[in-house]
Amino acid sequence: MGFSALVCVCVCVCVCVLVLCSASPVKHLQRNEPENNTPIIGILTQEVDSEAMQIFGKTYIPSSYVKYIESGGARVVPVRLNQSFAEHEKIFKSINGLLLIGGAVNLETSEFAQTAGIYFRLALKAHDEGEYFPIWGTCLGFQLLTVLVSGENLLSKTTAENVTYPLNFSSEASSSRMFASVPSDLRKALSEEPLTANFHHYGVTKEAFMSNEKLKGFFSVLSTNIAENGLEFVSTMEGRNYPFYGVQWHPEVNRFQWDPRYNFPHSSNAVRISSLLAEFFVNEGRRSTHYFSEAAEESSALIYNYNPVHVANISAYEQVYFF
Repeated sequence: MGFSALVCVCVCVCVCVLVLCSASPVKHLQRNEPENNTPIIGILTQEVDSEAMQIFGKTYIPSSYVKYIESGGARVVPVRLNQSFAEHEKIFKSINGLLLIGGAVNLETSEFAQTAGIYFRLALKAHDEGEYFPIWGTCLGFQLLTVLVSGENLLSKTTAENVTYPLNFSSEASSSRMFASVPSDLRKALSEEPLTANFHHYGVTKEAFMSNEKLKGFFSVLSTNIAENGLEFVSTMEGRNYPFYGVQWHPEVNRFQWDPRYNFPHSSNAVRISSLLAEFFVNEGRRSTHYFSEAAEESSALIYNYNPVHVANISAYEQVYFF
């Protein structure tokens, strides 16, 4: 369950285009924050599970995620694991959003899961007190958000490994925040063309999702897909009352991963949707008023202080940051 050599959890099918192209009102989360034009997004480091990459470090972030966030107009701070709660709380108050990436770790007991839980609870509390702090989960990050909300692991075998699909949009997609800025022609393409890359073995079935009162009350299902075994799983979701988002697929690979062994979608429409979603999440981060108290502290925390390692010969990634 993950994406060490690019193995994570996601998928799709054809749809009813008219649903997404309808003129339903968008469900905005009302806040009156001044726009932050220097957003910083934290990316939670993932635990290295590949023996070939363990020589470089214990945790990592593929450069594709960093480039994805930077392309949306934000800077990146790597959020290390194994820090104290006080240290994480300080980071939380300094960054403007958090990205939970793919991987291959336990969704309940791993350091990745435990640390993500800290930020999830801090974001919940902050939002309830009038602040804005978006969280995005991709693949394993998507799955982790379902565990954090439901309090249990609801994953089933829903293999969709190294395949691309269109999205099967739900009736709630047309009024979603995530797809509000996507032009109608691209929404149509997203429902008909294989623009979403899937690399997973497990997922949350629509049946399991809708049978869980906590999950269906917290998240809107925006799309589903059909796994190789015929099960329908949730592939895109967003928080009803919180700026939390999840995709079981990988928008970052459309522009920033090129290994010919993998089915990364590189069509013009695939690039467009990747670009728009990166901008969407960064724009959510612009609504956060968190900031570093010292310029020197901010400078030392940014990803620019680290050099990525070329790992194309041992993984599906071109470059990876190790910590």
